[in-house]
Amino acid sequence: MDELITRMVEVVILLYLVSAVMFLIRAVKGPTIFDRVLAVDALSYDLAVFMSLLALYLGEPLLAVSVVILTLWIYALDIIVSKYMEYEKVSI
Repeated sequence: MDELITRMVEVVILLYLVSAVMFLIRAVKGPTIFDRVLAVDALSYDLAVFMSLLALYLGEPLLAVSVVILTLWIYALDIIVSKYMEYEKVSI
């Protein structure tokens, strides 16, 4: 059973790496700034899921703690970017 879970996690990690490359291409080639911001946001959350799968695969709980910090940072960045796009200034 552990062998099956290990193989499934390996396949999902590969899928997340492929999607990360696609998000990176969209972030570079995005026709508008909104496409680029959305691509960077999706890439960041993709990185968080990738790190949590890696923590599961390697059995390292410290990586899971890092994922929580990264996710909170991404959420704060989303709020700052949305405030800037709406009001064109950021006051924290």
